[in-house]
Amino acid sequence: MEAKGLNFDKINLGHGSGGIMTRDLLDKIIFSTFDNPFLNQKHDGAIVRFNGDMAVSTDSFVISPVFFKGGNIGELAVNGTVNDVAMCGAIPKYISLAFIVEEGLKMDDFIEIVRAVKAAADESGVQIITGDTKVVERGKGDKIFINTTGFGQVHLKANISSQNIKEGDKIFVNGFIAQHGMAIMSQREGLDFESSIVSDTTNVNFLAMNLLDKFGEKIHLFRDPTRGGVASVLSEIAGDTGMGISIRENDIPIEKQVAAACEMLGLDPLFVANEGVFISIVSADAEEDFLAEMKKDPKGINAKCIGTVTLDHPGKVVMQSSIGGKRMVSPLIGEQLPRIC
Repeated sequence: MEAKGLNFDKINLGHGSGGIMTRDLLDKIIFSTFDNPFLNQKHDGAIVRFNGDMAVSTDSFVISPVFFKGGNIGELAVNGTVNDVAMCGAIPKYISLAFIVEEGLKMDDFIEIVRAVKAAADESGVQIITGDTKVVERGKGDKIFINTTGFGQVHLKANISSQNIKEGDKIFVNGFIAQHGMAIMSQREGLDFESSIVSDTTNVNFLAMNLLDKFGEKIHLFRDPTRGGVASVLSEIAGDTGMGISIRENDIPIEKQVAAACEMLGLDPLFVANEGVFISIVSADAEEDFLAEMKKDPKGINAKCIGTVTLDHPGKVVMQSSIGGKRMVSPLIGEQLPRIC
């Protein structure tokens, strides 16, 4: 698929007019890329069937830059939505997709983003079933924004709720933290490190569903620490449950170059965004088997148990530092890394 045949090398307002140019853009890029029986009906919506409970998650992606080390806004939108549905304990099936494109965006860039959406959807096992495309005047957007809504069928063994969390539950992360936020920051600020830091954007739905297959209701909560990072998610959980959370700094998985970059920039990696990481809170009696199962999957090979739910310090997160002391981990105040998802 190339921009040729569209007669334009950049998006302009006519592509959002609803007329011939809009139809040309949709037919030659959108419909040809996401070809499937739902979308091919060209309705303003889609009719799908589910057996059992359905999970729905909606999100908007306004990242800058839209192309970054390890991906672009297109695959980020799909992965983020797929993961949000999976964190509900559901099997992602369908996504609605809406583009808000700024006049002047290069057509080749738009095509590359659309291709990335398609590749991420195929890898995640979901279909794009409906959507929308709007064009705004130059200066009224930031190249491109994407809005998505994901739909999934709730796993038969899932009972995901913070109300199920109890004293002694173990807290896991599936891999290295802070990679996405630092990849965006380093590229945005033009920083060069010894080796390239790339975003961890990926889908984790198959790993999450496999864990539900094996452990079912022993999994009390899934949560993905995107904006605000691990610290913000754990603080929310502590606040919602009224229980305390104890974590160990030495057990938090982080790549050395990411840790060094955070230190150089004065950033706490616990507050840095992630896009391929999720937190699991699991019954203590499943700790060893759960960790072993996660490590069988390439997206869980660096998994660690990082802490425990406790009745001590209710409503607060406390971290045992690498030098032996303890410190309170507060929720993020304000914006540490703007425009990261």
